[in-house]
Amino acid sequence: MYRENVRVGDLVDGGAPLLGEPLPLELANATYAVRGVLRDGLTEPAHLGAWLRDNRSRLATRLTDAQLLGCTDDDLAAARDLRDSVRALASAAVRGTRPAPTVVSVLNASVRAAARWRELTWRSEPVASERSDAPPVRQALGEIAAHAVDLFGGPDRLELRACLAPGCVLYFLRQHARREFCSTTCGNRVRAARHYARATPPVDPPTPGTFIADR
Repeated sequence: MYRENVRVGDLVDGGAPLLGEPLPLELANATYAVRGVLRDGLTEPAHLGAWLRDNRSRLATRLTDAQLLGCTDDDLAAARDLRDSVRALASAAVRGTRPAPTVVSVLNASVRAAARWRELTWRSEPVASERSDAPPVRQALGEIAAHAVDLFGGPDRLELRACLAPGCVLYFLRQHARREFCSTTCGNRVRAARHYARATPPVDPPTPGTFIADR
């Protein structure tokens, strides 16, 4: 539903982190965790509008402010289905297992729902452009789904990783062999915990039968 007297910059996001990963993984990471507790970054249409706003510059689909403000419950449901599909596919890729057929079907349906084709127009100069019959928000989701097809169907699938930080549920595309974490924040947190564990001497348990006086 279009929100009158609201600017697109006023849309509050759902807290999902943006790490500069490929767009399918950025969408997958709209399920995230805070201190080990799962959070959903897409619980209302405004969250989807904010997420698309923050990634608008990376999309070939042109999205106006009015279109972002007009995200509907149906758009949100489509985005959540796509996100959950990409998460399941990423999990399967990381584990080296085969995803459920329904997961693949959801992704393919997202692509078909916003089928695109190229057309030539020729006025003063010839121009090639992409067209779709789908509404712009669905076009954007279809574009992300198509990138997901390329990601999981291509060699980059082998570089997909799940963050190794305890409690983190984010995925990333590894750019170098030693990368283990989705972000420097997770990496620093794990290194700090390791340092603390090394610096803190272990406490021996009391000998059975030993009296420990109150302090």
